[in-house]
Amino acid sequence: MDEVPGSVGTSASFSLRLGQAIFSSASLLFMSLGVEFYSYTAFCYLVTIMGLVIPWSFTLAMVDGYSVLVKCPLRQPGIVLIIVVGDWVLSILTLAAACSTASVVDVLLHANGPYYPPKFCNRYKISAAMAFMSWFLSLASSLFNLWLLPSL
Repeated sequence: MDEVPGSVGTSASFSLRLGQAIFSSASLLFMSLGVEFYSYTAFCYLVTIMGLVIPWSFTLAMVDGYSVLVKCPLRQPGIVLIIVVGDWVLSILTLAAACSTASVVDVLLHANGPYYPPKFCNRYKISAAMAFMSWFLSLASSLFNLWLLPSL
């Protein structure tokens, strides 16, 4: 069986998962630095989704790290299917959260003068950018695992 780079149990998958966890943590950190993020539903939604993505990505990064260390990749079809579905769901939710956050920040900046000081809006913009980066890595990971699925 061919090994798909980026699929579960490879060093590329470990890198993707670690990147997801880092970008999600950064997004959550930048959003939480603004003390008034709870005033807008889109910001609360981003915090909630990043709170789901961080443990998912970190747990799978540990699984990938263990698989790389013992040189025994995870190749059970049921487990890979659960990972693919989980990645797809979290990827869609992350994209929705990043898009809604970016649009609310844009509205706050351009609707009849800024409602927030630019310092807060810059934090929210950085948070949305980090969420987009997390989404991109999650999408890549799910596509690599989906590519692996038919060969199992």
